[in-house]
Amino acid sequence: MRPSRATASPRTVVVAAVVDVVAVLVFTLAGRRTHHDDGVFAGLLGTAWPFGVALILGWAIARAWRSPLRPWPTGVIVWAVTVAVGLGLRALTGGGRSGGFPLVAAGVLAVFLIGWRAVAGLFGRRAAR
Repeated sequence: MRPSRATASPRTVVVAAVVDVVAVLVFTLAGRRTHHDDGVFAGLLGTAWPFGVALILGWAIARAWRSPLRPWPTGVIVWAVTVAVGLGLRALTGGGRSGGFPLVAAGVLAVFLIGWRAVAGLFGRRAAR
């Protein structure tokens, strides 16, 4: 069963928001661990903030609190805004954006922000049967 706009409980909204924030932090942490030998935690917030701000904007544009578990359109909108605005803010503030980083960011964040919703939907449909 697909969650309707009216069925998202406050608990579901909070859990979905936390999962998204953790996803962005894991993405950022993985990147820092790969490319920076020291100061992984010290620089985590400095690296994550553009994507965190973009995530909040994505939630607002998608009105994700209405149906936070839906991969489409909620997850796709949250993902697209998080990637586009996050990369844009990084570029404006002098953060790295060279090479394959935009593609890696888009791919990893797609798996994280859309993927968990797809998995939750599969389990939700199974539980409903």
